[in-house]
Amino acid sequence: MLCSVPSLNSALGVECCGSAAPDACRRRVERSSLRAMKADSIGQLIMTGVPGKELDAETARLFRRVQPGAYILFGRNLESGTQLRKLIDDLRDLSEIEPIITIDQEGGRVSRLRRIGNEPPNAQQLRDKNDIDLIRRHGDITGRLLRLFGFNLDLCPVLDISFNDDAENSLHGRCYGKDVEQVVRNAGAFNEAMREQGIASCGKHFPGYSAASSDAHFQLPRINRTREELDLNELAVFRRFVRDVDSMMVCHAWYPCFEREPTPATVSHRIVTELLRNEFGFDGLIMTDDLDMGAILTAYRLDDTIRFCLEAGNDIMMLCHRVPEIETVQRILGTLPSDQIERAQQHIGDFKKNLSPPQKFSESAFQEINREIADLRTAVVGKEEAGRVVTERQISPVERF
Repeated sequence: MLCSVPSLNSALGVECCGSAAPDACRRRVERSSLRAMKADSIGQLIMTGVPGKELDAETARLFRRVQPGAYILFGRNLESGTQLRKLIDDLRDLSEIEPIITIDQEGGRVSRLRRIGNEPPNAQQLRDKNDIDLIRRHGDITGRLLRLFGFNLDLCPVLDISFNDDAENSLHGRCYGKDVEQVVRNAGAFNEAMREQGIASCGKHFPGYSAASSDAHFQLPRINRTREELDLNELAVFRRFVRDVDSMMVCHAWYPCFEREPTPATVSHRIVTELLRNEFGFDGLIMTDDLDMGAILTAYRLDDTIRFCLEAGNDIMMLCHRVPEIETVQRILGTLPSDQIERAQQHIGDFKKNLSPPQKFSESAFQEINREIADLRTAVVGKEEAGRVVTERQISPVERF
């Protein structure tokens, strides 16, 4: 479970917020309550990428003006453990409300932190090893690693079912199972262990992306599944996780069984609100997938994208790469209906009440966890494979970020 501040962390003897005093850490989390959500805090609905490995003056000024509610980091932001922690501390320092700070740290090729450390095994390797204790170990290590650097959310687990391990739809190696029960068992073990370390989780890619035959980074995939097929497979997994993940990410794919015209799930009120929020009863945070992906960029102007995403029921709009545009997004949000803004702020505020503070960083602590990652990889794939230089064919832009 996620930790509340300060009681549980004090009981555990956890030091938080790096060099900041515990009282300062407490204030940062307390001011994230809905009482601190002012009517003009529209930037809270924005998740933005960060341009580089440190905050330049111009970017710092932009972030202070907009006050994004969330930051997502990529390989371009990583140089060393010490550098990464400083960047994250700097993002916190310029935030008036405690920010969500997140990353894609799944395992395998979608492990951003492999740029500065060892690469964990991927979901498919863990699935094929068929050892639930190793999956729990992966979740535990991942949670401790992210908490050490100052993250509070990991954009996983992937809850998609693998219908074809070789499909070129960006999911290669990322799926915990080939059927409902296998995904629920394996992803559930990872999710529980990671959350026990105080890192929030995100189920993705709702309502199920694995039947896609193309990559949404380039174009809008069409998912030719009937509602009955989805209910028996993809949606059956997500139903099982509505009480166990802290957030959900909606994918950019078209489901003709929900929308007659080509419409990404991200901008579909039927999928985001009627299905996920109302029918499934999910009361956590809902976010879009990256709005800089081709499935969105090739079909919508930025103002329409933001308007449609908010109308659909998303709480956070993710803009990973066009960082300067977040000020435009803030202005667009300021023109949209106040009830939609307040709904999103409510969910963001509720989510932030449960965020855990970072632990005190040290290089030695990082290296100890890094050794645990290497040991886990060896236990899953064997010594020879673990020592091999990974030169996987790049299947999707998801590997390059």
